[in-house]
Amino acid sequence: MRLISTPSRLYRALALAEWVTWTLLLAGMFVKYVLEAGEWLVRIGGGLHGFTFLSYAVVTVLVAVDQRWSLRDLLLGLGSAIIPYLTVPFERSALRRGLLGVSWRLREEAGRTAPERIVGLALRRPLLAGVITLIAVAIVFSVLLSLGPPTEWFS
Repeated sequence: MRLISTPSRLYRALALAEWVTWTLLLAGMFVKYVLEAGEWLVRIGGGLHGFTFLSYAVVTVLVAVDQRWSLRDLLLGLGSAIIPYLTVPFERSALRRGLLGVSWRLREEAGRTAPERIVGLALRRPLLAGVITLIAVAIVFSVLLSLGPPTEWFS
């Protein structure tokens, strides 16, 4: 529970995880395409990265709603996961600009909008919300996995 104790702690953990999984994916691509030594690392790194990418997106939305980010900051946060190694610099910038609070606002305060009410409920029941979110991310991940690598989606 300590990991989710504050928005800044949770966001930092996911930003770092996204950073690490980018490294695994890029290392796998190097092994596959440069060393021509198989694609097993791409499969592992790609799978871990895909799941972490989706998790980072969920956490970005959760923190953005709770901390009342602007749409611009939300889009920058989501976009930072698309460009390799940008999540940690974005997290540092968000921390400096006061976007990552030291407490969850909606854990105590009633939400005014539907997204705020949903996030508030999730924050007050973190175990249930975590299980539901994990299942939802796993379903989306499985569907995307069945579609094949992203490079083949539009061919």
